[in-house]
Amino acid sequence: MPSPTIHRLLPWLASLALALPAAASAQPVGATLAVLDFDLIEEHVDPAQAADMRRRILRMEEMLAQGLAERGLYRVVELGDARTRLEELRRQQEHMHRCGACQVEMGRAVGTKYVVAGWVQKVSNLILNINIELREVESDRVVLNKSVDIRGNNDRAWEHGMRFLLRDFAEKRAANPAYGL
Repeated sequence: MPSPTIHRLLPWLASLALALPAAASAQPVGATLAVLDFDLIEEHVDPAQAADMRRRILRMEEMLAQGLAERGLYRVVELGDARTRLEELRRQQEHMHRCGACQVEMGRAVGTKYVVAGWVQKVSNLILNINIELREVESDRVVLNKSVDIRGNNDRAWEHGMRFLLRDFAEKRAANPAYGL
């Protein structure tokens, strides 16, 4: 029969055991990350869809930054004053995701370990894909590429695609703590 001391400790130990996994998953990891503006690649631009496409692109950036932070995958750092430099670079480069040196410069400007560039490629109004490339700033090494295909050019399809990408990222990190680092 357990001692009286053990009986008093059991409720405390049980509550500690339940709290630890939640506390660990809620803590942001030390790896810092800057999320750059997404690019949109579409060969047949439809001016009637331009406003919707821009709104969706902004939503993907927001969902990615928020999702990575909420899942504790990275500590997302805002661009702040470096946004001015990003705008200058965007005037010089057609697509930010194709300019590794630009990505590294932005990561250094905000002092992050990693930077992520994203883009959505519109093949047609039915077929699109959402892509991210994660780069380590110090080494200029691409540490991760992820892509998800979506069907349908609407808010629901885009958001579903980003949620899948984030969920897959978190599951792979849980299985391999070095994933994306």
